[in-house]
Amino acid sequence: MQTALGIDLGTQQLKVVLYDFVAHRVAAVAAAPLNLHRGDFGVAEQQAHWWTQALQSALAKVDPAIRDSVRAIGVSGQQHGFVAMDRSGEVLAPVKLWCDTSTERDCQSIMELCGGPTGCLADAGNIIAAGYTASKVRWFRRAHPVLYERLDCILLPHDYLNFYLTGERCMEVGDASGTGFLDIRRRQWSERVLRAIDPDRDLRECLPRLRTDNEAIGVLREAVAATLGLPAGLPVSIGGGDNMMAAIGTGNVSPGRVTVSLGSSGTVYAFSATPVVDPAGHIAAFCSSTGGWLPLLCMMNCTLATELMRTLFDATIPDFESQIARASRGAGGILTLPFFNGERTPNLPHAKGCIVNLDAQNARSENLLRSAVEGVTFALRFGIEELGRLGIGTSEIVLTGGGVNSATWRQAVADICNTPVIVLEPEEGAAFGAALQAMALLESGSGHSLEALVRDHLVRDEARCCEPHSTAVAFYAEAYHDYQRAVRAVSALYS
Repeated sequence: MQTALGIDLGTQQLKVVLYDFVAHRVAAVAAAPLNLHRGDFGVAEQQAHWWTQALQSALAKVDPAIRDSVRAIGVSGQQHGFVAMDRSGEVLAPVKLWCDTSTERDCQSIMELCGGPTGCLADAGNIIAAGYTASKVRWFRRAHPVLYERLDCILLPHDYLNFYLTGERCMEVGDASGTGFLDIRRRQWSERVLRAIDPDRDLRECLPRLRTDNEAIGVLREAVAATLGLPAGLPVSIGGGDNMMAAIGTGNVSPGRVTVSLGSSGTVYAFSATPVVDPAGHIAAFCSSTGGWLPLLCMMNCTLATELMRTLFDATIPDFESQIARASRGAGGILTLPFFNGERTPNLPHAKGCIVNLDAQNARSENLLRSAVEGVTFALRFGIEELGRLGIGTSEIVLTGGGVNSATWRQAVADICNTPVIVLEPEEGAAFGAALQAMALLESGSGHSLEALVRDHLVRDEARCCEPHSTAVAFYAEAYHDYQRAVRAVSALYS
């Protein structure tokens, strides 16, 4: 047996996938939960050492013989988090995550210094959205000036795991495009945005080498290998952000396919051979990890919203599925605007979740649970429409993320978006994408491109694919109009 190890550092858990690339099968999957510290005013943080402990815990669940079969490693990670390290490699503060909206003041200050949203789009291709790394760095400078003086290196979450594994400090261009201070057109740091973060210091000195091609960044250190129960000296690929790795893991490496991820956050994205900059700022102009670009819409509340509602009703996963299947489409008229943790799209970082049209007749748990699912999916439909406005059509949706395990949710995506839904095997999304990227290291020189690996190792899971139902499509077209009207009304409260 020969396997590639894909690691996916999420918000709620760290997952490992060990893929037998000779037998074309997943040899093992394991995960370890992660804590999340939430505080007032939108604070969302984790400790970096929680991630390495979770990696150790997850791999400890895998049979030693399978661990010994690993030949290469790739790392996927939640985007936008700010890991502040000093020269010795010590992490200086808790890591502010993508879902931390406490730095909104710093977002606005950076954009004002860059000439507003228009200036940011012209210079770097992206506005400084709530959650992006740029505002976190500026906040750190303002809130912790003594620690900031010790800042020697800025890393993202997946970069930190790469550092743990290899001792190498670097940043991959796809993940880096979510910082807000990368010029996505030229794949270079934006000096203008960096000066807006700190006019007194050249922050380029704190940024590690920027990697644009998949290559081994280093090898697994002996001490870490012993801790993880893996062979020492394994090559480690550049890795990338979770969306970039999920693009690989869903075959989204050439034009013509749209991926929808139902994870903690919800994302809609597609590969493009050229930069796609949205003048409205709804679609993020990210780089892909495969040499192109990955225009993407992100909403901050996807399974975060459905899990909150599931916990509210003390429903198990099977209970959740049975209840949303039992509820009629439209959830008895209830509309849930799932902005529980603030929201990026629409840009309402201080918003709260809102439930509209609740009355004595429809106030049942199954309706509220289904309404959360539908509200999230309406928000994702907006992303598909925005991609279309920018010239990126959607003939099929490849679905990934934890929500894909719900048959009712899969069908709701097909019906609300009026588009066939495809599920692929293996359905491990970002972790499998990281494993495929690691496999590419082993295939270098063989003439096998990443596109060829995707074709060879991904197949349709026909039992979980679904087509839209015409009656449901017509119903949801009207319900989506009502949802958009409710969003416009509620936006006035939180703008």
